Amino acid sequence: MPNASVLIIDDEDKLRGLLKRIITLEGYTVLEAPTLKLAHKILEKEPVDVILCDVKLPDGNGVDFVQQIKPQYPLIETILLTAYGNIHDGVQAIKNGAFDYITKGDDNEKIIPLLARATEKAQLQKRIQQLEKQVGRKYSFDTILGNSSSIKQAIAMAQKVSATDATVLLMGETGSGKEVFAQAIHFNSKRTKGNFVAINCSAFTKDLLESEIFGHKAGAFTGAVKDKKGLIEEADNGTLFLDEMGEMPLELQAKLLRVLENNEYIKVGDTKTLKANVRIIAATNRNLEEEVNNGHFREDLFYRLNVFTITLPSLNERKEDIPLFATFYVKMFSDKLGKNIKGIDKEALQLLKNHNWKGNIRELKNIIERACILADGHQLIVNDLPIDFQEVHEPRFLSAFDLAAVEKLHIQRVLNHTGGNKTEAARLMNIGLTTLYRKIEEYGIR
Repeated sequence: MPNASVLIIDDEDKLRGLLKRIITLEGYTVLEAPTLKLAHKILEKEPVDVILCDVKLPDGNGVDFVQQIKPQYPLIETILLTAYGNIHDGVQAIKNGAFDYITKGDDNEKIIPLLARATEKAQLQKRIQQLEKQVGRKYSFDTILGNSSSIKQAIAMAQKVSATDATVLLMGETGSGKEVFAQAIHFNSKRTKGNFVAINCSAFTKDLLESEIFGHKAGAFTGAVKDKKGLIEEADNGTLFLDEMGEMPLELQAKLLRVLENNEYIKVGDTKTLKANVRIIAATNRNLEEEVNNGHFREDLFYRLNVFTITLPSLNERKEDIPLFATFYVKMFSDKLGKNIKGIDKEALQLLKNHNWKGNIRELKNIIERACILADGHQLIVNDLPIDFQEVHEPRFLSAFDLAAVEKLHIQRVLNHTGGNKTEAARLMNIGLTTLYRKIEEYGIR
C-alpha cells in the first residue's frame, strides 16, 4: 500500500529479511529492529503505520510491548507474531491493544491481507485526527474576529466557561455571532468529541419543536410512523444549542427545565423517562427578564439558563472592527469567486463604517459577497455597494440639484428594482435600450 510504513521487530535475521522482501514487494516502506530497545528508537524518529512484532524477544515480550506503546502511539496498529500460539497470550494481546495475534509459519498467507486491514485502520485514524484538528482550528477562539475591547471581553468569558459544564446564555442582536460563540465553547470543552447540535426555536411550530428537541414514539401523532430521535438524544455527551430561546412556547419550557435540573426527558407519546448527559447553550436577542415580567417566559427556567451570561456586542458597538471584517470577507469571496480583489477603497470602507448595521456581522458579510460579485477591478469601490449606500455617498460630490446626479441615482434605483435586467429597466423608464446602455457607460453604473 503506497505511503504506508511497517516496522518489523524480530530477532531472527532470516525471518525478518523474508518478511521484509514480501512486504516491500507489496509497496510498503519497511523498517527493521531485532530488539525492542532499537524499535523504541525508530518509533521516536520515523513515522510508522503498522508494527509486526515477535512475542518472544531478547529484551522483552511483545504482548507487554503493545501495552507500553499504545498510549504513546495510539494511531499505530500492532500485529503480534508467535512461534507457539496460546489462547491466553492472544486474549491478553488484544486487551492490550494489538490489532491481531497470529502464529508464524502456519499463518504466513494471512500476513499481507491482515497487514492491509491494519494499515487501512491506522491511516483512517490519522485522517480522522487531521479532520478533528481542522475542526478544532475552525472553531478556535482565535478565529473570532475583532480587536475591540467589548469583543475581547466576551471571548475571555467564553474561554473560561468552555472548560466547565455550566449552562451558558448568549445575549445579543440577530447576526452578532451567537452560534459562532456556541460552537467555540463546545469545541474547546471536554465535550468536543460529542455532537454539537443546533436548533432555531423560532423556526418551528410548538408541536414540531417538541418533536425535534425531545423525539417521539411511533403513533404519537398522525404521520409518526416510526420512533424518532430527538436532538437531546443526538447531543448526549455533547452540546445542544437552542437559538432564539425566547421564542420557545411555555409548555416546552417546563420540559426543558426538567432536562436542566436532572438530565431527564420524555419523548412525545411515551411514558418512559430517559436520561441524557447534555450541556445546554441558549441564545436570544430578547430581554428575558422583561419576558418573565410579561409572563412570556418561565422565571425558574430563566434562572437555570442565567448561570453564566455572555452579552455579545452589536457591530454598531464595535465599528472599529469593520475594516477587519471587510478585509476578511473580501479575501474569502474573492477566492470563492475566482477573482483577484485585493481590498476595498477608502471611500467604500468609510461608507461601511458609517452604516447602521441592523443585521450586524451577517448583514456585512452579505454586502461584501454581493459587492465582490459585482466588482470588476482589484478593489471594491462605492459603485459595488448597494444603492442605499451610494445614496448617502452622492451628496458629498454632487449637488442635490444636479440633473446628472438625479438621473444617475434614478437609473441605479430602477436597475436595483429589476435585479439588473436592463430590458425591463428601459421599459419602466420609457427609454430605448440603446439609450440606457449609453447612460450606464456615461455614469459608470454597474
